[in-house]
Amino acid sequence: MSSILIKNAEIITMNQNEDIVTGDIYITDDRIIEIGQNLSYHAEKVIDATNRTIIPGFVQTHIHLCQTLFRGQADDLELMDWLKQKIWPLEASHDEESSYYSAMLGIGELIQSGTTTVVDMETVNHTDAAFTAIAESGIRALSGKVMMDKGSEVPILLRENTIESIQQSVDLLEKWNGYDQGRIQYAFSPRFVVSCTQDLLTTVRDLSARYNVRVHTHASENVNEIMLVEKEHGMRNVVYLDHIGLANERLILAHCVWLDEEEKRIIKERGIKVSHCPGSNLKLASGVAEVPSLLDSRAFVSLGADGAPCNNNLDMFNEMRLAAIIQKPVHGPTAMDARTVFQMATIGGAKAVGLEDQIGSIETGKKADIAILNLNDFHVYPSFDIDPISRIVYSATRADVESTIINGKVVMENRKLNTVDKGLVLREANRSIKRLLKRVATIAY
Repeated sequence: MSSILIKNAEIITMNQNEDIVTGDIYITDDRIIEIGQNLSYHAEKVIDATNRTIIPGFVQTHIHLCQTLFRGQADDLELMDWLKQKIWPLEASHDEESSYYSAMLGIGELIQSGTTTVVDMETVNHTDAAFTAIAESGIRALSGKVMMDKGSEVPILLRENTIESIQQSVDLLEKWNGYDQGRIQYAFSPRFVVSCTQDLLTTVRDLSARYNVRVHTHASENVNEIMLVEKEHGMRNVVYLDHIGLANERLILAHCVWLDEEEKRIIKERGIKVSHCPGSNLKLASGVAEVPSLLDSRAFVSLGADGAPCNNNLDMFNEMRLAAIIQKPVHGPTAMDARTVFQMATIGGAKAVGLEDQIGSIETGKKADIAILNLNDFHVYPSFDIDPISRIVYSATRADVESTIINGKVVMENRKLNTVDKGLVLREANRSIKRLLKRVATIAY
């Protein structure tokens, strides 16, 4: 039985009362056992957190670890050109080794910036290698192989047979879902309506119910995407997903930038979870999602960075700040205040993945998924008489994350990664992308 005692910290709990307290946290194995002052447990590891701030680990609800190697390879394009010209050929070029190091590269960045849980969408092939990286790194994840059984201008290596796509997904689910006492969970991941047949989507609907796992897909990210869906199906994305019975509380929709009132109603009534990705939406010129109106309707909205080639980072601090400030010119200075955005990044993300009783806040009995911040620097001072959450959302950066604990394990301490070999991953990332860029020229369509 392992144990950790963290002493003398400012603790932003994000419990029901959003209490901010000063004191200690005692952790045994993967759980928070007690929060209080002057705790006197004899722990294997004692961390002095004097003048440090502890927050719940961030929960990012839309990530593409398979794309981390493509950072900087697909800049200054809109969505469909970005996919067809750059991302799909690069994904088709992946091999097992490159998939593994792409995932490790992303995970290292995520851990360094205080993210402890991700909802990850992989590519068509080599998903097992990404799951191996997730398992070895210690990060908490819902992940799945992307599913694509139709579409034009798609490389042959990404064109799937419906039955094979489903079978490969089920095989991965049965191997990885529940790994390490539930640290890894499977999520069916049809890419988006444009690249999936109705047969595939309805089968995913049924399998999601049978296995009680999430479905993670994109929707209403881009105006051209919506036009394609309307042309084929005679209805908009969310209406179509509702029409085929896929709109329910297990569904996580990334983006939702362009919604009409009927779609907003469906999202609220069906309990659909929306992952807001402001950095990606801005860089791909997709637009600004109407998050304030979704929150006003009490819809579930969380945050994600999306992928490295459309952001170009996986930093929740960046996403929180963007999520807050991009709404203010239209909706006023009090819209998307710091506490609302911080909720989205922590307990809101936990609700999106159905783990709000396990993660997303610092409370007795919950999983020990936390980040320790050192906010003693020029860019976050003065600290006197300032809401600590406002300091984090508007002033802090990922460089302020000093240590990260996931599932009770210290995966980063004093900025040193313990589960990811930084030097090896950086070397292999360069070697891998060099290999993939040579392969792209030979990809068949």
